Amino acid sequence: MNKSEIRKKILNIRKINNCKNQRINFKSLIKIIRKSKIVGKVVGGYYPYNFEVDAKEILKKLEKFDYNLSLPKIRKNYQMDFFQWSTKDPLEINRYGIPEPVSDIIKFPDFLLVPLVAFDKNRNRIGYGGGFYDRYIKKLKKKKIFLTIGLAYSFQKVKKIPITKHDIQLDFILTNVTRGKN
Repeated sequence: MNKSEIRKKILNIRKINNCKNQRINFKSLIKIIRKSKIVGKVVGGYYPYNFEVDAKEILKKLEKFDYNLSLPKIRKNYQMDFFQWSTKDPLEINRYGIPEPVSDIIKFPDFLLVPLVAFDKNRNRIGYGGGFYDRYIKKLKKKKIFLTIGLAYSFQKVKKIPITKHDIQLDFILTNVTRGKN
């Protein structure tokens, strides 16, 4: 299957399953963060959209552990940046219907939580097809060392994601089973 076919299939399954009661194991996430050599405490999160894994509870817990939160804002030319945000701060809806922070303070994440549509055993991912995260990760890698952690439901795993030179492999994919660097 090509990316478009995989995307369509998994988005349909995700919509049907509507997994509001399924949670990512927060202890597994903290274990990944603590084992990493990264000392910064800025987390790039996302506000769930279109039946994505709900990262809001994870962000609330990270904030209680004194992590600084940031969320993405879509820019021109399919670009995005992450901006300071707290769980108490307001959000505004962008042109895609996704909530974004109102802050204008750019933050460069030390840990980037990445939503995804599908993934494979090699930590390759498919998003919605705009390339926002691939471009952002490539840009951020020029500025600093950071960790990418995909959040997904286990049923989003497929046998193989067809990749191109623009696709960026994640460091970890966290579902009910943790996957990472071997």
